[in-house]
Amino acid sequence: MLQKVAVVLAQNMAMFEFGVVCEVFGLDRTEQGLPGFDFRVCGADPGRPLRSSTPGVTVTPDYSLDQLAGADLVAVPAFPVTALDDGLDPRLVDAVRGAADAGAIVLTVCSGAFLAGEAGLLDGRKCTTHWRYVDDLAARYPAATVDPDVLFVDEGNLVTSAGTAAGIDACLHLVRREIGSAAANGIARRMVVPPQRDGGQRQFIERPVADCTSDSLGTTLTWMSEHLEHQHTVEELAARARMSTRTFARRFAAETGTTPVKWLTTQRVLYAKHLLEDSDDGLERIAGLAGFGSAALLRHHFQRQVGIAPTEYRRRFGGEPR
Repeated sequence: MLQKVAVVLAQNMAMFEFGVVCEVFGLDRTEQGLPGFDFRVCGADPGRPLRSSTPGVTVTPDYSLDQLAGADLVAVPAFPVTALDDGLDPRLVDAVRGAADAGAIVLTVCSGAFLAGEAGLLDGRKCTTHWRYVDDLAARYPAATVDPDVLFVDEGNLVTSAGTAAGIDACLHLVRREIGSAAANGIARRMVVPPQRDGGQRQFIERPVADCTSDSLGTTLTWMSEHLEHQHTVEELAARARMSTRTFARRFAAETGTTPVKWLTTQRVLYAKHLLEDSDDGLERIAGLAGFGSAALLRHHFQRQVGIAPTEYRRRFGGEPR
């Protein structure tokens, strides 16, 4: 159960990543029936302003690192990786290590994983960080297994997330895991973000689709996502994008990192997850709406991508049908 949440700030902390943690755990939403947290922003020198990554903006932690003792969750927002060259404040490293040893869950956002690495928390475990830093993370902490392809990694009492908005996914995942689906969905609705780009005991986060630099391709992607029930062909999609089939396939791979068929399958699985979460439709109907055509095909692709059967996913993550 998450009750006491302590955020550890380093010099030049990233404001967005810090804000993500504050948004999920720091705002009082108890009047809406959502859980409240004992939220504390901690620094090595409480009352002393710390620089942020935004010029002209400082943050003053009210609490000392002693507050990490007894915390259920210790969150570490991003900070410049270059700070490692001069050495992180050993007080931060010792405090995070001590909290983890005492049983706290440690959550890192983006480059915050490096503080966990300095504390020895990554050794022998899977982890991730922003794609720009994965090679550096693997080089600095060779005993860790760095996964560059996921939004976050859940290792029980260690959760590491990729860059920026992936921190939202990791935070909501923790709320869901520790408190329940209703709480995570409620917070997500207040934040106007998807509530369930997350996994249970097994990591099965989908990578977000990249924004397209080509307007025509971007329009085609939007149309595809809005008409998943149709059986698309590459030739028809290329014509819609006003490209040759060969050019369309090449541009599609360059923009999304995958093929049209694989992209469609991923989007259909994501939509099926949404329907399993928010409706009481049967599998045959969901398969039709998502474009799979049959429940058997839905089960095949869902199990392959998500790691569990659709019925099990609904049991774990389904809420009240809207």
